[in-house]
Amino acid sequence: MKIYFVGAGPGDPELITVKGKRLLEEADLVVYAGSLVNPQLLEGLRADKLDSNGLSIEQTQAEMLRSLRAGKKVVRLHSGDPSIYGAILEQMKPLEEMGIEVEVVPGVSSLFAAAAALKTQLTLKGVSESLILTRPAGATLERDELPALGRLGTTMAIFLGIDRIRDIVRSLDRPGNTPVAVVYHASWPDQKILCGTLDDIADKVEEEGIERSALILVGDVVRRTGYRRSHLYRSR
Repeated sequence: MKIYFVGAGPGDPELITVKGKRLLEEADLVVYAGSLVNPQLLEGLRADKLDSNGLSIEQTQAEMLRSLRAGKKVVRLHSGDPSIYGAILEQMKPLEEMGIEVEVVPGVSSLFAAAAALKTQLTLKGVSESLILTRPAGATLERDELPALGRLGTTMAIFLGIDRIRDIVRSLDRPGNTPVAVVYHASWPDQKILCGTLDDIADKVEEEGIERSALILVGDVVRRTGYRRSHLYRSR
């Protein structure tokens, strides 16, 4: 018996992997992550569908096990890529302890959709050779490391924090003119891109009323300037 944990991608239904799409089409039960998953991905499926929004892990697990033990194929559909703030390990470990096999199918993260929307690179020669993925403290995280991480001066991708944008930019120990981009609903039809600096991005976000489903990118890669030609394309 096996349960598939599938990354749905960032929103655009064409950005799910070929394998992920096939598994959805073959599934008898799809447990999906509420409004985080584009409903177009669920259209036309023969599977029963269960929205996990508001359900505990134990409740969703019970439904998946019921279908699995009836000989049905079960897919747990996560937004983006399930390995980034996907809370999959706490779902998979109890299943594995019961002798149930799990398989993880990666997906396109909203981080990569945001970079694509900005038409930039997250690592850019001569600008930033490293990328930090992090999140701010909040209801489910007592303390973050934003001040220390900000001082490293490299590209930062900040998840799950747009509702605290003003606190975030104040905590980053970088010059006020450091470029910042906020991408709301990356790859969705209502995608929005806001570009600014640490000094003014919070004002722009609040003016637009963006309070959820947005990624914050900090660093000079946002400007798309100052880079050097890569070794691969160097003059010969």
